[in-house]
Amino acid sequence: MEDWKQARQDINTRAMQLNALTPETMKGIAALAAAGDKTNRLDAKTRELIALAVAVTTRCDGCIAFHAAAAKKLGVTAEEIGEALGVAINLNAGAAVVYSTHVLDAFDKA
Repeated sequence: MEDWKQARQDINTRAMQLNALTPETMKGIAALAAAGDKTNRLDAKTRELIALAVAVTTRCDGCIAFHAAAAKKLGVTAEEIGEALGVAINLNAGAAVVYSTHVLDAFDKA
């Protein structure tokens, strides 16, 4: 099991190094991160639940570390996390079904 707090610290350290190397890129990333707060069409809890589901589907441990901590600070419940993860699981299973049809198509045309 990962040490999620240490992972966040390590990523922050490296992100600061990356910022020194490519500050404009990192400014762009910060602008993307802040965009939801500015539009405010979805509340912060919903955005964090979406972020966690996407983190699972993209297999991003760093994303999980940061967004799990943010969700907890916002009062997201374990039940809400469970529902968001159920969506992520469904999307991954659904994607496997869709890509399976690609295999059948490729096989038929081989």
